[in-house]
Amino acid sequence: MRVPFKKQVHGSQKWLQIAVNEHSDDFNRAVRRVCGLDESEPIIWLSPLREDEYAEYRDDTWLRRLSIELPKGSLKDFWPPRGPQWDGFGRTRSGKVILLEAKANIPEIVSSACQASDASKLLIKKSLREVQKFLRVDSAIDWSGKLYQFTNRIAHLYLLREVNGIPAYLVSVYFVGDKQVSGPESVAEWQAALMVAKGVLGLGKRHRLSEHMADVFIEVAKLSPDFSRMFKTGLFGGASS
Repeated sequence: MRVPFKKQVHGSQKWLQIAVNEHSDDFNRAVRRVCGLDESEPIIWLSPLREDEYAEYRDDTWLRRLSIELPKGSLKDFWPPRGPQWDGFGRTRSGKVILLEAKANIPEIVSSACQASDASKLLIKKSLREVQKFLRVDSAIDWSGKLYQFTNRIAHLYLLREVNGIPAYLVSVYFVGDKQVSGPESVAEWQAALMVAKGVLGLGKRHRLSEHMADVFIEVAKLSPDFSRMFKTGLFGGASS
């Protein structure tokens, strides 16, 4: 499913649109840094793009947009229809895949629990348990609850990288200082909230996917025509998950 949007006026969707479309050079530099990619590796963003109506994608449309095939484990066997709608994604020239998830305030971390039908929920829970086993997370921890949006993104990273051998990364983009949505005023606030969320999910600081998950922090007050100069003074901060 392709979901087009108008240019947004507030929140994480707005800021990600700006970062990807108006300041891609510096955004790319930050993403390369936190993912440990070569500084010369070009990143081609495929969503959300101005010329594509800032569209977001879900189900097999995001795979087609990325020109990805899953030869060892299909999406339909892993996840039912109406799966994650990605905030953004792109790929490097060498074929690495980068999935983006953006947040501008702490309540966005807490999503609603899985609302799928009983049949779909069986497949979802089966796949989440598979990921938990791979990560050595206690299966008694409910990954389909209030942090479900985060866990289903991890599950899809697992599907790409571990099941199908696709060099994929999950980058969470956290915007700092968005007063319109009462967002955190510092990176430290974000990090404290994320530590709690990951602890609830049974994820330690290091796990078997942590090298392929990273966080980027962006101060919204500095998203301006001086973006490139601001970058050199620490506009972005980043960390592995």
